[in-house]
Amino acid sequence: MQRVLPPGAARNALDCAFVDLEAKRAGRAAHEVLGLAPPRPRPTAYTITLGSPAQMAAAAAAAAAARPLLKVKLGGTGPPDAERIAAVRRAAPNAELIVDANEGWHAETLAANFAACAAAGVTLIEQPLPADADQVLAAIARRIPVCADESVHDRASLAALIGRYDAVNIKLDKAGGLTEASALAAAAQAMGFAVMVGCMVSTSLAIAPAMLVASRARWVDLDGPLLLARDRPGGLHFDGSVVHPAPREFWG
Repeated sequence: MQRVLPPGAARNALDCAFVDLEAKRAGRAAHEVLGLAPPRPRPTAYTITLGSPAQMAAAAAAAAAARPLLKVKLGGTGPPDAERIAAVRRAAPNAELIVDANEGWHAETLAANFAACAAAGVTLIEQPLPADADQVLAAIARRIPVCADESVHDRASLAALIGRYDAVNIKLDKAGGLTEASALAAAAQAMGFAVMVGCMVSTSLAIAPAMLVASRARWVDLDGPLLLARDRPGGLHFDGSVVHPAPREFWG
């Protein structure tokens, strides 16, 4: 399957389904079948969606009490992103903040946006520039680690990131399954990159396999089910900001 299908959501679905099938047939846990560390509860980021500074501050204030790690979406039009991140910091003075610019910044504004994030005590900046225009990252000084998202998919993506990024955001849908995502995490760490594990907006069935990659991650961003009106029953359990692995009967 690794050879026949390209990385993407279709291969991910099949890969994770076959891992679950093999584990259940063998009467073993998925992490044992794959030779990985057992999944454990991890604090996850909670997403503050893009809006006006006032809207984002209100969302951050409502979330910060139970969720000490916030992922702040930036990169929109209207007010400068510096105003948005400053407003979020005032509303959530004690939260750890990571920023996702979603390829929305430009080389001309990069230094100013980096400075605003440093002033707000941000600990990670995700994909500040478009994936096809991120060369400038190799030439700009930065005080905050920069994480690749759209610029990284599988292990073949890693070599081009050296000097531009400090971390990689691994998503199973991008990598094309748990098999490649696990190998990507190991390769990235061997090359000196920190690891973040992320997700799309999805149910617990898509997130449960990613909990095996979360064991390697410095930052965990697996709040997809929290952004849905309804999740699959019997899946992941969220205790405030802590996500607990799904039961083996559900997946793995």
